[in-house]
Amino acid sequence: MKQRFANIARGALPAVAGAAALLAAAPAFAQEGLDTGDTAWMLTSTALVLMMTVPGVALFYSGMVRKKNILATMAQSFVITALVSVLWIVIGYSFAFAGGGDWIGTADALLLRNMTVDSMSGTIPESVFMTFQMTFAIITSALITGAVADRMKFSALLWFTGLWTVLVYAPIAHWVWGGGVLSGLGVLDFAGGTVVHINSGIAALVAAVVLGRRVGFGKENMAPFNVGYTVIGASLLWVGWFGFNAGSAVAANGAAGMALAVTQIATAAAVLGWVAAEWFIHKKPSVLGMATGAVAGLVAITPASGFVGPGGALFIGVIAGIVCFWAATSLKKMLGYDDSLDVFGIHAVGGIVGALLTGVFAVEAIGGTPGLLEGNPGQVLTQLWGVLATIVYCGVVSLVLLLGIRATIGLRVSEEDERAGLDISLHGESLG
Repeated sequence: MKQRFANIARGALPAVAGAAALLAAAPAFAQEGLDTGDTAWMLTSTALVLMMTVPGVALFYSGMVRKKNILATMAQSFVITALVSVLWIVIGYSFAFAGGGDWIGTADALLLRNMTVDSMSGTIPESVFMTFQMTFAIITSALITGAVADRMKFSALLWFTGLWTVLVYAPIAHWVWGGGVLSGLGVLDFAGGTVVHINSGIAALVAAVVLGRRVGFGKENMAPFNVGYTVIGASLLWVGWFGFNAGSAVAANGAAGMALAVTQIATAAAVLGWVAAEWFIHKKPSVLGMATGAVAGLVAITPASGFVGPGGALFIGVIAGIVCFWAATSLKKMLGYDDSLDVFGIHAVGGIVGALLTGVFAVEAIGGTPGLLEGNPGQVLTQLWGVLATIVYCGVVSLVLLLGIRATIGLRVSEEDERAGLDISLHGESLG
């Protein structure tokens, strides 16, 4: 028996020696400064945020249109995912994050020409950071499509999305996250209240006004065809938003944990706020309202998620649910615009609510900056500057782009195509 064990031991010695050699050589293959935990979390977050657009936004929006436009609405989110991905690596990432001054980044990262397997962004590979930010650019552009559903030409949408991503999204992302003017002013935006939600919501409102109302608006039944799709889409958004907000910590740490917690709290509170308002006004809480209320809460907590505690998140969620309900119903009727799927009422209004309330509820012990309740009322004014800068720049450039496209290739399908439905008229397909 002893001889048998001795033979086994002698046979194992080469394997043990080889393993030891590999372990000794391991540091040579490791990227300097790489944190595997942070990297694993950011890989996960990137996948979660991408899921928010396809299938999240695709289902959320397609469930709210009429049957004849479901495939066309899904197609918008799907093709935008492809288009913005390419534009981001060609030019968008460089303009947003490649150094630069107050207003825009440099051309140093065009086509990601200097990125290698060893390139780092903090404790994670730059390739992961770049792709994570790509998913933000994707969903921001996809959100706009809800305002122009049922009537915008596919070609016009592609041109607008491409130009808008480069000329609006990338510069504002630089202002807030790339070391630009708004970050220099001290504007707090953890995960995209200005960059994503106010930005997309204002562009959506401008697009809806320039396009004009849908044929039959206010006269024909335009009720959602499949609220079930919308609820599934909202559920995917809710889950994916943990990557959106907690992922914006760019680390697997306490900041990510708190962002995750306040995201859940605010979203739940917003659902209940919307349901209460709808129940009081319309006497019945709708399933569509519950789903929309969840998105309103997710939007509002986005800028605040790295700066507020659970109590602040609770108030932000309730307020957002009620205010966004009012915006999507009463304000929309008062102003008379046809924002098909209430992008302005949820994303612009919800983003403004969240951005301003970040200045109220910010906790110094959490995000390093005190808010109004901790004796720093000036932070609310700083937040207001961030909101106004985003509204003005996005609104003006979006208007110029839309008018230019309308004057060249046209923005809107014909009335005949609109009545037939975009599934058939634009894509030659239908659900049957």
